[in-house]
Amino acid sequence: MRIVTLILAGLLLVAPAVGADEIKVVTSGAFTAAYLEITPAFERATHHTITTVYGASMGSTPTSIPNRLERGEPLDVVILADTALDALIRAGKVMPGSRVDLVRSRIGMAVRKGAPKPDIRTVAALTRTLLQAKSVAFSDSASGVYISSELLQRLGIADRILPRSTRVQSEPVGAVVARGDAEIGFQQISELLPEKGIDVVGPLPAEVQKITVFSAGIVAGAKAPEAARALIAYLASPAAAAAITKAGLEPANAQLTK
Repeated sequence: MRIVTLILAGLLLVAPAVGADEIKVVTSGAFTAAYLEITPAFERATHHTITTVYGASMGSTPTSIPNRLERGEPLDVVILADTALDALIRAGKVMPGSRVDLVRSRIGMAVRKGAPKPDIRTVAALTRTLLQAKSVAFSDSASGVYISSELLQRLGIADRILPRSTRVQSEPVGAVVARGDAEIGFQQISELLPEKGIDVVGPLPAEVQKITVFSAGIVAGAKAPEAARALIAYLASPAAAAAITKAGLEPANAQLTK
């Protein structure tokens, strides 16, 4: 097969000129907005095609990434929280040595569009906001696990907040807040920003912020491992940085900001 070598936005790629591959990807919500902006250029340059499905990094829903792999869905690339990816590598579902860190993600809070924006700039202000809220929503994936099992306990208010909280499955937290089913909602900022009908108040205070790294890996038994490796390399390259930043994320290889 004739091989074409090309440079795409500073990244050296080697792609087949004939018989390009289909790359099957599952990505978690935190990386979705950036991913959708980045991947068309990769497809145009390499002639690979990307088929994408979506799922949470963890949780009990049938579409969660671990559950998709457990039932043997044919996939080549997974993009999810690094701790969940490491668990999949240990379980033999993802190829050892294939992990590539893509982005760092912060948790933020949202209210319904036009509603007053509570103060969450300090830990004390965040605690007051939580105690005053009539209802709270968070996801059943990485950010929600942190909120429900670590943050609320650290603030000493879990017993008062959890009874009026909703763990959201199979839809964005922002959608729940937008239709008024929760007064405030917490999720990765990159997942809140695309949602209509909400206003993003801001990130959690630095002292209680949880920065999650989202990483990519190649599924064990992938049918297009070389194409998958090229895609992951592009997602981690400088060519992807602008879309990553626009989505409210930080490139994993950038200097960490407070």
